[in-house]
This record gives sequence, C-alpha cells and structure tokens, in this order.
Amino acid sequence: MPELPEVETVVRGLRKTVLGRKILSVWIGKSDFIDNPEEFPLLSGQTIAAVERFGKFMLLRLASGDEVEAAATVEVGQFVADTKAPDVVREYAASLLVHLGMTGQIASIAAEIPLEKHTHVSFTLDDGRELRYTDARRFGRMAYLTAELLAKEVEGAGADPLEVSATEFSQRVRTRNSRIKALLLDQSVLRGVGNIYADESLWRSKIHPARVGSKLSEKETQTLRRALQDILNRAIVMRGSSISDFLDANGEPGEYQRHHRAYGREGKPCDRCRTLIRRVIVAGRSSHFCPKCQPAPRQRKSKRSTRKLRKRS
Repeated sequence: MPELPEVETVVRGLRKTVLGRKILSVWIGKSDFIDNPEEFPLLSGQTIAAVERFGKFMLLRLASGDEVEAAATVEVGQFVADTKAPDVVREYAASLLVHLGMTGQIASIAAEIPLEKHTHVSFTLDDGRELRYTDARRFGRMAYLTAELLAKEVEGAGADPLEVSATEFSQRVRTRNSRIKALLLDQSVLRGVGNIYADESLWRSKIHPARVGSKLSEKETQTLRRALQDILNRAIVMRGSSISDFLDANGEPGEYQRHHRAYGREGKPCDRCRTLIRRVIVAGRSSHFCPKCQPAPRQRKSKRSTRKLRKRS
C-alpha cells in the first residue's frame, strides 16, 4: 500500500499537470469505493486550486468563481489539520479526498487515449485532458468533502513525520507503552508511515521493532527521528518504492526499493554485519530486522518464575 513517499510523489506529479485546471464533467464507472458518488456531479465547474498530501491521503482542493482567485494567494501545499482552527481548514469550501489503496493509480491523460481496464472515475479537464483513477482491486477510496466534513476526517490525525519537531516526536514515542513498530504505524501518532519505512528506519537506527516506546532513550528516539526523516526524503527523491503495483503520476515505477536494507530482505545478509535478516510478526505486521544490529528487548521474568527458581536453588 502506498506510504508517504509514494503519495507525495503522485501529488507532486499532479501539481504539474492538473493544478489550476477546471473540471468540466465527471464520469463514474464502478463506485463501491466512493463514499458519496451521488455528490460527484458537484465537482463539475470547480477548479483544482491545490493538490496536497495529508498522511497517506491526497487532497485535491476545489474552488469556484471568486474562490479561485482567493485560493491563488494561499501557498500550494499549505494545510493544517487543526480542528481548533476551522478558519484554516475552511480556506477551501470543498476537497476531493483520494486514497490509492493497494492498486489505485491516478493520472492526467489525453482525452483521446482509450480508457484502460479498471478505470472507474474520469474527470474531464479544460485543457483537453482527463484525470483518471484506475484500481483493479478497488481497495482505494474517494470522497467529496465539504470543509466541515474534512475537519472531522482529519480529527485526531498524528504529526507529519517530515515536519514533527524533536520535542514532539519524543513526546509521542516515549510516553507510550506500545512497541515502537506499532507506534510508527499508528496514524494517530505519525501520519503517513507504513510497513516499508518503519522497517527501514528501525534498521538504520539499530532499534528492534518489538522495543517499547517508553523504554527508548532520548538519544535513541532522536536517532530514529533523523533516520525516518532522511529515509522518507530520499524515497521521495527516488519517486517511492514500487513493490508490486505502485506507479507515479506519469505511470512510472519508483526506484527506492533498490535501496531497501531490511524490508523484504528476509534471509539476505545485513549490509552492516552480514547476519541474515529475519522476519517476525510485531503488532500484527511482518517486521524485517537484523538480529545482531537490532538486539531484541530483554524478556522480564515473572515473579512466579523467579519464585520457582529460588525454590530449586
């Protein structure tokens, strides 16, 4: 499933092709992944004033009439998920939320090109192109959201890992008794991180995925933050990781999978120590790690076991 770097890659590509374009009409095929398909005709006549990423979601920010000119004064990419500041959330009256799921792809394509198989939504634009969404398995999501609904949608979302400060990152990790792998995947802690970049950042930081957040030292926590941010930024530069289905807005695969050091490398030698990478289940997800570089947390002996040992001695 696309994570932060893959979504950011698509967002940057769409900004080059659909930003400022007016939607003339909407065509919908299968709609079981759309929250409210009956409201999609409302997109006709609206202009795509901004294209933004929020965690693993894309937001096509919509404006019409006088709102288009007003929206032009807002910096592209600006979005603050603070429901206590509704004036910020309501800079745009409506937004189109897009989640790619496992096999979703969205791209701007010349209208004369025939629809590909599994194309389920197409927006006709005013430049002779169409913004098309294809999704073979339809595990993605689309929703037309007013400002009020968008505010509810993002309520409780975690910090953006690319922007989170050292202090906030430490507070979000070291005050919780959950395993660090679970915390990295928890979208209410950090939004946008998934299995790939959690494994990669933990490997870089030499932290076992089963370590508990509250047991990490401040030094370990900040090492993890720096590793996570560096890996995410590098992955964005390389247009994300294409494990199976991911393609960017130009239909091209990413390249960062060539630089994975842990994820998907079970049985292969660690690049640091040559110990074979292992895979275990942590927080219900597969986790790849080096058993030597990322030592497992010590298991606490129960009081009952301790009493038995004392009796035997």
